[in-house]
Amino acid sequence: MTGENLRDLHAFVAVAKEGSFTRAAAKLGVSQSALSQTVRMLEGRLGIRLLNRTTRNVSPTEAGQSLLSQVLPALEEIAQGFAQLGSLRERPAGTIRISADEYAVHSVLQPAVARFLPDYPEIKVEITTDYGLADIVGGRFDAGVRRGGLVAKDMIAVPIGPEVPMSVVGTPSYFARNPPPKRPPDLVTHACLNLRLPTHGDFFAWLFQKAGKEHRVRVDGPLVLNSISPLRDAALTGLGLAYLPMAYVREQIASGQLIEVLSDWRKTFEGYHLYYANRCHAAAAFTLLVEALRLRSQARA
Repeated sequence: MTGENLRDLHAFVAVAKEGSFTRAAAKLGVSQSALSQTVRMLEGRLGIRLLNRTTRNVSPTEAGQSLLSQVLPALEEIAQGFAQLGSLRERPAGTIRISADEYAVHSVLQPAVARFLPDYPEIKVEITTDYGLADIVGGRFDAGVRRGGLVAKDMIAVPIGPEVPMSVVGTPSYFARNPPPKRPPDLVTHACLNLRLPTHGDFFAWLFQKAGKEHRVRVDGPLVLNSISPLRDAALTGLGLAYLPMAYVREQIASGQLIEVLSDWRKTFEGYHLYYANRCHAAAAFTLLVEALRLRSQARA
C-alpha cells in the first residue's frame, strides 16, 4: 500500500465514523474542501462510490461499509502500535538483548543486573554469551560487552568495568610434583589447561608482559575446555595450571587452594566497555541500564 492510499483511507474512515465532512475535517485539522477532494480522489482510483452525501448527512455505501469493516481494524492496530512505541520511549519496559563474553557476564553484567532489575519489573534483560566480536546490529542485539581494545571504532563505547589482570594458578599438590615456572617459556614443560573459545575455535592466548614487552606462550596439557568455570574447577583438582582472570580466582588464592605463579609477568587487559550503534531515540529501558552500568563502574573506580 502506498503512503497516498493509506492517507486517503484514513480520511475516508474519519468521515465515515463522524458522519460529517465538517466534523472529520476539524478532527484531522484540514479544510472541508481538501478532505472532500481527498475522498473523491480515492473513489476515483477505486472506481466506486464509498459515501452517500446529502446536505445533512454522510453515510457509507454498501461498498464503503465493506471497505470500512476491513480497514478500520488495521488502522486501529497501526495506531495502537504507535502508542506502544511511545510508551516504550517514555516508560521503562521491554526486553534488552546483550552479547558478552563469559567473564564479562560473571564480573560485570550479572552483579549490575541483579541490582537493577528489581526496581524495574517491566524490563527484561537477555544475555547471550559470545567470545567473538558479535555483529550486534545483524544479531539484533541492543548492545555488546567486550574489552575496550576490541570495540569497533564506529561504535559508541561506555566503560563499565575495571582492568582485567590475569593469573597463572595451580594447586599446592600440583607444585609439590612440579617446580613452579620462573619465566613464561617454562610453561611448555607444564600441564596447562587450555580454554578453547567456542565462537571461533582458537585457544585463548596465554599472554604475559614485563618491562613494556608482551610475550605469548603456546601451552599444552591434558584437558581443553570451552568455559572458564569448569576450567577453574579442573585447576582446583590439581590436574594442571590455568590462566584465568585474577578476580575469578582471588578467593581461592587467599584461602590457599590455589597458588599464583609468574605474578611479575602478569598481563593486564583493558576493562570492559558496553558498546552500541546509536545513542539517538533509545528506549527508556536501555537508557536506564546504560546509566546503571556506568554509575556502577564509577563507584568501583
